Amino acid sequence: MADDAVWRRRFFLFMAARIFGALVFLVGGAITFTDLLREGGWPVLGAIVMVLGIADALFAPRLLKKQWEMEDRASDEPS
Repeated sequence: MADDAVWRRRFFLFMAARIFGALVFLVGGAITFTDLLREGGWPVLGAIVMVLGIADALFAPRLLKKQWEMEDRASDEPS
């Protein structure tokens, strides 16, 4: 039962990392094409935020997976 809770928590964290990256990407698009921060948009800042959002959506879940694999290996080793 505890193992199910761990995997459920990991799944939600994994998906939250992806969703957060997608939201950051969308905010970058809004900065680029709308008057959100300044009139006429701010293409340079928006592009930077969009790249950060893509990087977060792609790499944060991989980093989480590596961390969890290291934790699982450490807990499986005999004391």
